[in-house]
Amino acid sequence: MKTTDLIKSSVSNTFRSKTRTTLTVLAIFIGAFTLTLTNALGAGVSDYVDKQVSSIGASDMLVLTKAASTNPGEGPAEYDEQSSTAGTGAAGPLGGGAGALSEKNLSDAAQVQGVIEVVPIQSVAVDYIKAEGTAKYEVSLSRTGSFTKADLAAGSQLSNDTATYQAVLPLDYVEALEFGGADQAIGQTVTLGFSTLQGEKSTLELEIVGVANTSLFSSGLAVNQLAYEQIHSIQREGVKGDESFQAAVAYIDSAASDEEVSRIKSDLLEIEISGQTTEDQLGILQTVISGIVGVLNAFALIALLAAAFGIVNTLLMSVQERTREIGLMKAMGMGAGRIFGLFSLEATFIGFLGSILGVLVSVGVGSALSQVLMQTVLADLPGLNILLFTPESAIGVMLLIMLIAFVSGSLPARRAARLNPIDALRYE
Repeated sequence: MKTTDLIKSSVSNTFRSKTRTTLTVLAIFIGAFTLTLTNALGAGVSDYVDKQVSSIGASDMLVLTKAASTNPGEGPAEYDEQSSTAGTGAAGPLGGGAGALSEKNLSDAAQVQGVIEVVPIQSVAVDYIKAEGTAKYEVSLSRTGSFTKADLAAGSQLSNDTATYQAVLPLDYVEALEFGGADQAIGQTVTLGFSTLQGEKSTLELEIVGVANTSLFSSGLAVNQLAYEQIHSIQREGVKGDESFQAAVAYIDSAASDEEVSRIKSDLLEIEISGQTTEDQLGILQTVISGIVGVLNAFALIALLAAAFGIVNTLLMSVQERTREIGLMKAMGMGAGRIFGLFSLEATFIGFLGSILGVLVSVGVGSALSQVLMQTVLADLPGLNILLFTPESAIGVMLLIMLIAFVSGSLPARRAARLNPIDALRYE
């Protein structure tokens, strides 16, 4: 029997007992449907988190804060009049909390091998934002907006190589400032109002170059480095004494290996400075997401395990019913390998039917559900496609299920291949 004939025969044999085959395919369908949905959920959430991560930090930077002076089991450190600094109590992805960085801290950090440049994150506060003809609205200024990339709804990223004061406006402010939409806001001018440390009022006009989507880590209005430094300079005008910084950014080689980054962080700790990458700051979030998706995948695999037993049962009964037919095929010269292949192909085809149906229905239902969620309960998180289906994931699910089906069918196929043709022909 030729290979093509073997495939045709296995496909036709699959439908000899339509009821058994349908029930087995249905069990596989449930597993494939669930596994495809959980993979899409993991891909969708991970994709969204990756976008948010890029708005907090880049691959070529470390966020520097004062290293915590309290070690587990050692108790609090004693206050030193010369070296101790006030605790900031800051929290969040860029939070410090162990104290402020001094000018000397930044100078020492810049000397660490592998650190290209250290830029302090200066303390700047603004009172309000307004556009021409609108009311004044409270606004917070992003501390790292000039260093990072925003998840844009419209426009472009900030530029630090320009003589223009620029801003990336949060999407929430577009309607309040009466711009009519994100695209219409690009190129418009807004006014920032702020106070100096002496209590004097001042303003600065900025051009909107981009509008940022609402994110998990809302960081307020982002301005380029020129605007940030201008506000900082005006606010501290006339103030004497050295400035301290809650955090700073250390630029490193974007091509640095994991070992090199670990060495840099270790060297920084020796001078009591903590350096964190974006992955360090948000690693626990990724771990939680992976754990949830893993649990959901486990339920899908349990369904597939039940389907595997269904395949074994279906083919064992098929072997028993076709014992004389198997004996006749052997008597006519069909080898054990071909017999094994015939029944293995039947099992694989059953797996293919269940997986293709499960994947297709999952993509259809999941895509519709994702669109509904994006327009309702997830409307406040633009850019979040909760169920993200990819061709690679769909093909991977199908191949996995077909492999499980093949393995499940190997026992009945092996039994069929080992039948003695004489005994098989005598079987009643």
